[in-house]
Amino acid sequence: MARPLKHLIRAATASRRSRLVIVAALLVLSATAAAVLGGSTRTSSARQLVNRQPAAATNGTAASFQAVRAAAHKLGRRVVVGHSVRNDTSRPLRLMKRGPRPTGHELEPLARPLSHRISRQAASAGGVVQDTPTAANMPSPSLTFEGLNMASSCPCLPPDTDGEAGQSQYVQIDNSAMEVFSKTGTSLLGPIPISTLWGGFTGVCETQDYGDPIVLYDQLAGRWVVSQFNGPGGPLPGGAPTDECIAVSTSSDATGSYNRYDFHLGSNFFDYPKLGVWPDAYYMSDIVFSADGMSYLGPQPFAFNRAAMLTGAASSFITTAAALGGSEDPFLPADVDGLAPPPANAPEPFVEWPGNLTHTYRVYRFHVDWASPSSSTFTLADHDPAAAAFSILCGSRSCVPQPGTAQGLDGIGDRFMARAAYRNYGGHESLVTNYTVASGGVEGIRWVELRSVSSGAVTLAQESTYQPDNTYRWMGSAAQDASGDLALGFSAGSAVTYPSIRWAGRLSSDPANLLSQGEATMIAGSGSQTHSSARWGDYSAMVADPADDCTFWYTQEYYGATSVASWQTRVGKFKFPNCSLHTLTVTRAGTGSGTITSNPAGVSCGAACTFVAGSATSVSLSAAAAAGSTFAGFSGDCSGASCALGMGANHGVTATFNLNAPPPPVKKCIVPKVVGLKLAKAKTKIKKAHCRVGKITRKHSVKKKRGKVIKQSPRAHKHLKAGAKVNLTVGKR
Repeated sequence: MARPLKHLIRAATASRRSRLVIVAALLVLSATAAAVLGGSTRTSSARQLVNRQPAAATNGTAASFQAVRAAAHKLGRRVVVGHSVRNDTSRPLRLMKRGPRPTGHELEPLARPLSHRISRQAASAGGVVQDTPTAANMPSPSLTFEGLNMASSCPCLPPDTDGEAGQSQYVQIDNSAMEVFSKTGTSLLGPIPISTLWGGFTGVCETQDYGDPIVLYDQLAGRWVVSQFNGPGGPLPGGAPTDECIAVSTSSDATGSYNRYDFHLGSNFFDYPKLGVWPDAYYMSDIVFSADGMSYLGPQPFAFNRAAMLTGAASSFITTAAALGGSEDPFLPADVDGLAPPPANAPEPFVEWPGNLTHTYRVYRFHVDWASPSSSTFTLADHDPAAAAFSILCGSRSCVPQPGTAQGLDGIGDRFMARAAYRNYGGHESLVTNYTVASGGVEGIRWVELRSVSSGAVTLAQESTYQPDNTYRWMGSAAQDASGDLALGFSAGSAVTYPSIRWAGRLSSDPANLLSQGEATMIAGSGSQTHSSARWGDYSAMVADPADDCTFWYTQEYYGATSVASWQTRVGKFKFPNCSLHTLTVTRAGTGSGTITSNPAGVSCGAACTFVAGSATSVSLSAAAAAGSTFAGFSGDCSGASCALGMGANHGVTATFNLNAPPPPVKKCIVPKVVGLKLAKAKTKIKKAHCRVGKITRKHSVKKKRGKVIKQSPRAHKHLKAGAKVNLTVGKR
């Protein structure tokens, strides 16, 4: 059975359109916990994160971990298939009637899945801790502009700020509204309620905005993906979110038309959805509670049929038979960044926050098979790197202090902060994410880089806690650019510093585990939030611009003046000066033909083609000659039969294919007519015809035929294999 996690204290007005909900969490640490995984149950000791070290290699822990792994493998063989409740293609969003604006505070589903958040003096983080400032080399914003705010969106807490850059636009979204900007910060559309996107669609997607929205740009297809959860019970707290509303644009224009879908996930409380783009599906993680929101059931993965949604066809989803159980912590799906897709047929990685029994970075791999859904699997990777010791600072939401008020802010330390940003650099694949930990008596941000997340043994490339002074830092979001540089955006504040928006980062050439470029401020806050709910976030978004794969965009909330809940958001961008893209030009030469392909994918050439990547990428080329041709080798910046290049500069490579020499004609013995010829001449003629002289028989004949061929076998003009024998009869006295 599911373990009791918390009790909610809810106070809500009865009015649907005027509701103020103040939420608090009473966290109960039980002595034992029952974990439900794939339909089977097992008992394990309750997990406690405060002041703990990574699990020792005891027999009990090992056995418990093996039980989790065995159950996970069992669950991975049990999948279920669902289908979209309805789908259609909309009119252009810019022409649709604006939906109604929410008029009251909405209840955010309580996002606290873990029972071990208890109030206790926090320990310092283990592992590498960056606890002193570095030189301030971090780029300042090249552009910032105001985004959505409570007045233009909804009187709801928290705003759930998210944003994404496309080829020519930036889209920002919050708990109830969205807005489309040009890349100079000019508003092109909005703010409009998210439900506007589902105008005329009918059902829960059109009639209300539950929140927890996500906006992504599918760089592999040049499409926008917009989602939010919803439910049939009316505005919260009327009912649990049971549906996911997902819209996929029909072009790269975010103001254009969309393929729209309503997916009914079940009867539970499907909270905190986070989406990721992968070639074979749009993947999503949910934190699942019982329908009343009182019992944590574990995380659950979903895969939506991307190919169908790109065309507007009816779509389906594949998921595990149930949530993974209360012993499993929340996880995030990988979200592809950059120009290079993942390796062909690679499964989607889901990385789990390391509050689990073994305190490791568990990576699940979701392989979906749309042709045979029952063949889909969701399984643990073979190796889970250990996380350095950490603890959660506060046992209550009111954790981060603010100037001029005793009211604190929620630091949310019990999960990864979005996104799990994935890149394929050719020579390695990299996934970066972050979470908030206690460090030096304040909150710092633990950022991590994992490698080999889709195949082989997962490795921990980097892990560090960023806490350079006594300012609280929380609500982070991390991403990398084409050159392998890393940027981390976050909220920063203290009892003397208003909550502000900052970012820090590192170059790919910097020492490992350090944000050596220091820190910059996108905007300094000038107010505190005094609402008693303490809600902040619940997330922010750092993304790389697909147009140049170097520019970072970040969006986060802040306050321009102290108020109960008049939050604002800001959007800003910057770029590391060293980041640039380089081009590999591949030319095919010679008289023959063949194909050239690359790893990572991107090169598939006719006469010529190009591959564009940043300096962190290494590319290898392969050549395959067509029938009748031979691959003569690479030349230019590569030579020989193979080619591997780092993309730190522009390159030119020629692949030469030559036609094979025509095979010599097949010789045949075409039997010549030799009757009547002298024997010597007959022999010569037979040999010239690629035949051989066979048995010679002499027979009495008239005088004029003596010494001449009077009979041959086989007969003249017959086609035989080369070297066939021709038997002769020659006249004699």
